[in-house]
This record gives sequence, C-alpha cells and structure tokens, in this order.
Amino acid sequence: MTENTRGVRVLFVGGCNSRRSAMAEAFLRNLRIEQLHVESAGVQASKADPRAIQVMHELGLDLGSHVPRAVSELSGQTFDLVVTVCEVARDYRKTVAAGKEPNIDCPPGKHPLLVGAPIHLDWYLPDPAQAAGSEEEVLGVYRSVRDQVAEHVSALAKQGYLAAFMVQRRSTEQIIDSLDEGIIAHDDCGHIYLFNTAAERITGYSRADVLGRQCHTIFAPDGLCGSICPRYSNLLPSSCVRPDYQVTFTNRNGEARKLRMMANPVVDGASRPSGVVLAMRDITEVNELRWELKEKHSFRGMVGHSEAMQEVFRTIHQVIASDYPVLITGESGTGKELVANAIHEESHRAGGPFVAINCGALPENILESELFGHVKGSFTGAIRDKKGRFELAHHGTLFLDEVGELTPSFQVKLLRVVQEKRFEQVGSEKPITVDVRIISATNRDLRTMVRDGTFRDDLYYRLCVVPIHLPPLRARRDDLPLLVEQILADIRRDTGKKIVRLSDDALDLLLTFRWPGNVRELINALQSAAVRCSGEEIEARHLPPEIRSPLIDLDLPVDADTAAAAETRLRRPRNKLNRVRVERALAATGGNKVKAAQLLSVGRATLYRYLESQGE
Repeated sequence: MTENTRGVRVLFVGGCNSRRSAMAEAFLRNLRIEQLHVESAGVQASKADPRAIQVMHELGLDLGSHVPRAVSELSGQTFDLVVTVCEVARDYRKTVAAGKEPNIDCPPGKHPLLVGAPIHLDWYLPDPAQAAGSEEEVLGVYRSVRDQVAEHVSALAKQGYLAAFMVQRRSTEQIIDSLDEGIIAHDDCGHIYLFNTAAERITGYSRADVLGRQCHTIFAPDGLCGSICPRYSNLLPSSCVRPDYQVTFTNRNGEARKLRMMANPVVDGASRPSGVVLAMRDITEVNELRWELKEKHSFRGMVGHSEAMQEVFRTIHQVIASDYPVLITGESGTGKELVANAIHEESHRAGGPFVAINCGALPENILESELFGHVKGSFTGAIRDKKGRFELAHHGTLFLDEVGELTPSFQVKLLRVVQEKRFEQVGSEKPITVDVRIISATNRDLRTMVRDGTFRDDLYYRLCVVPIHLPPLRARRDDLPLLVEQILADIRRDTGKKIVRLSDDALDLLLTFRWPGNVRELINALQSAAVRCSGEEIEARHLPPEIRSPLIDLDLPVDADTAAAAETRLRRPRNKLNRVRVERALAATGGNKVKAAQLLSVGRATLYRYLESQGE
C-alpha cells in the first residue's frame, strides 16, 4: 500500500477468536490480495483451539502462530468490512450498535465494529467446539466447519465481491483525492473514515493521524466547525445542509487559516442520519490579499478610513486566530461592544454564544449570581437553579463591559475564574469548568488604577493580553462623512424616510463639534434631525441645539476669539470647496471622487454637486 492509499480493511469477529474467525483470517490472508488488510478478533479472547490448528495444518495453513485478540484490543481502528462468524458475535455487534457497551474495555465511541460506518456481513457457521463423539468424529466436524469457512471466504474473494468492493474503494479515493477541496467524512459518533489529500494539505494532519479517531479529539475543541458542529447541534438530517460558512482554524503547524466550509448529512437506507461529510477550502490567502489590496473602510458594522481605525481593524484581524483575552479601552460611545462582537464573529467561536454583561450596572451580590449562577434556595428569591453568564458563554465569548467598575473583592473572584476556567455557582460546592474567551472593556484608565491600587495588577495582566484602544470621534474627524452615510442608511431602513444627505452647513457643524458622547451621540443627533427633516436633505436647522450652537459644547474652551469664530460660522454660509482644493484632492487620489471627498472632509454628494455646478 502506498502512503496515500489505505486499501481495504476486513475484520472477522467470532466468540473467542480461536476457531472460525481465526480460520477466516488465515484463508483470506493466504490469497495474498494486494491492498487488502485482514484482522480477526473475538468478543473475548481465549487461546487457540488445538483441533482448529490441526485441521488448518492439514491444508498447509499455520494457525499455531495465531494470537487470539479481543475486539477491545482494536479500539479506534477503522474497518471497511466487518464479518461476524457466529451468533455470539452477531448479538454482540447488535448490542454495540444499539448504543450499549457490554463489558468491554473500549473507550466510549471508539468501538471498532462501528468506527467508520463499515459494511456488516453475518455468516452462519456452526461451532465445532460443540461436537461430541470420538476424536475422529470431532475432527470431522472441525474439518466440515473449516471447509464451510473456506467456501465463504472463496465466495467473498474469488467470486468478485471483494474485488469489486476494492475497485470501487480505489476509484472513490482517486476521485476525492483529485479535488481541490478538502473532504472529511465521519460517522454519527464523529469517527473519521474519509480524509482526502486536500484535507491533509489544509489541516497539516495525515490520514494515519486521523482515520478512526473522533473529529473533536483531533481538531479540539471546535477547530473545523467552530461551535456549530452538526453532530452536536441537532442539525441532522435535513437542516444540516447549510450555505457556505467560514471558520478560523489553527492547523497542525500552528498557523491560523481561514476556511470556507459546507456540511452535508450522510443518511442510511432508512433515511436516518449516519454521519456528516464536510467540504472545506482554504481561503486564507484570498482574504489577506483582499485585505491588503482593498482599503478597508468598514468592518463588521464599524466604519473608518483614519489610521487609528485602520489599526483597530488590523488588530482585530490579527487576534481572531487565538483565544487570548482582549481588553478594549476607549471613551463611552466609541463602539467597544461592536469591536468585541467583531472579534467573536471572525473567530472560530462564531457559532457559539456571545454573552455580554455590564459589570458597572449591578451590585456585587447580584453580579456574582449573574456571572456564576446560583442554585435553588441559595438566597432569598432564588426559587430555581440559574445558569450564570460564564456557563451560558461555554464554547463562545463572554464580554465584560465596564470591567473597571469591579470592586476589589470581586476582582479576586474574577481572577480565580479567569485563571482556572472553573467556578462554583452561588450556594453550590460543585465546580463547573467552562471553555470561554473573555473580552473586557472599560472607559477608565486601568493602568492608573493599578498604580493607585484600586485595580489588581494580576487581574489586569490576565485581561489585557491584547489591548485595543478605540479613539474618540474628535480624534478621527476624517471618518465622520463615512459614519454619516452609514447612519443615514440605517435611518432610511428604520423609518422609511428618503433622507440621503446632509447640507454643507450641517456637515460643517458636525465636523467642528467636539462630540463628548462620540459615535453614540452622533447617531442620536442624526436620528433627532431625521425626525425634524421632511425632505431628502438634513439642514443645519434640523440638528439638535447643542450642535447648532457650539458655545453650548462645554468641552470646548470658550474665549472671545472662539465666540467670535463660532458666531461668524453660524451666520455665514460656508463653501468649503473651490476649484484649486478640488483639483488638488482629485490629483492626490488619482481621480477617485470618493477618496477625494473624504480628503476634503465632505460627503460624496457634496463633491458631486460641486462638480456638476462647475460643468464637470
């Protein structure tokens, strides 16, 4: 057998692997069929039967060197054809197939009679050990059974059934190995029985590494399917057929790869689910090229072409391949939960839950119950058991917002859970282990709090493995036109209004306002203006009073010069565009009007209207 051709594996199963199953193995081995691997085993193993050895020796076949084995010794191996040679073996197989484990040592889910969904044949052969009479009469029975075994093996091999099966197997392997897509098939217990060459290349694992083993023991915990494995989410049979979805997977070499996946059910003759076929394609390079070649102005609901936001997008792109904790900092209203959601949705945990909790909104005793859960009767009002956010986020992401508001005593409790991934519910002593990625956020300066002794340094370093800072809106004014376009699109969708743009004066006011409430305040301002606007264009008079009159912005220093400049701006219509500025912007952006508008800090519509007015 070549490295990439597994061949066909046949297993004969008897009661004790000392007579009929051993004979069948010897006969089939003696045929020396290329790319055929033969094994035999018993429900239990006992030493080889001397009479079986004798009658096989009469045909020149050595059974004396045969070492009887129990089925449990083959744990985890895959077979294409399993042949039972007695009633004990048949009953045993049916018991195992029913989900029971009758006094065997095989680890759960690794039984060789089931691994890889093999074809099963039942042969009805009498047991020669039950023969009575003289020694010669007993040997006659053994010879008769031996000859029946030989006839069955001959029918299997020489009449073409096994050859046809092997040809079909080789043809199937050649077809799937010619595909660019990785193909993986596993049975309803998750045991992999098909793994093509492309799957080896994409994952870094060889067939020898994975065949016969459970998918989740190789690609643990959720490597290939994220947390949406069809086997564990009751998607089979029909609803398992899904459109393409993507997961982030770390291959055997430790490289993060972006995979495009599709899962389909395998059904048996009764249309019952019996496994899953996964098709996958590595799209890592395509995604990275798109990222590099296209200036990315939007990402998972966030927009921005400023260098500060591009750095945020790049960090998100880099951090999704790991499960390290992330700490997001920034003023209120900058979109910290959007960043946390983006990390979750781009990671391999995308199919799992995203659970958020505001640590500053709850008293400590209630926060403990909300995070860790409680058991019935643990305190007044605990009328039932309740799962906490940590448990609800199992195989997903837990977002701890306003983590800087935690009390010192609760910081100790959280530190233990972050370190050990284990906790007890309120009122319980039973530990619960969870697989959760933690993303935290705060609008406070935790480093200063650590120096002041109000935030534990060990917890800080646990939470801030990967820091992401969101700039305030006043530090990324170049992004404001993009944000306005996005918000107006949401307003049109939510209200049905046909508002498509802002007037130049209105945009000027937005660009010069300090935005203490950041993007959240911008959204509020435009929604408020949309209520007052009855046409297609939001004008300065539609904006909230605090934006129309910058002197109300208490964050701005107010002096005589500032007041005079503000009054002039309010009274004089301001035309930001002129031929020289527009020509320079178009030259700098290679004629790209969208980028030129961004460079000029005006909306696209404003630039287009100006160019139309100039006859261009």
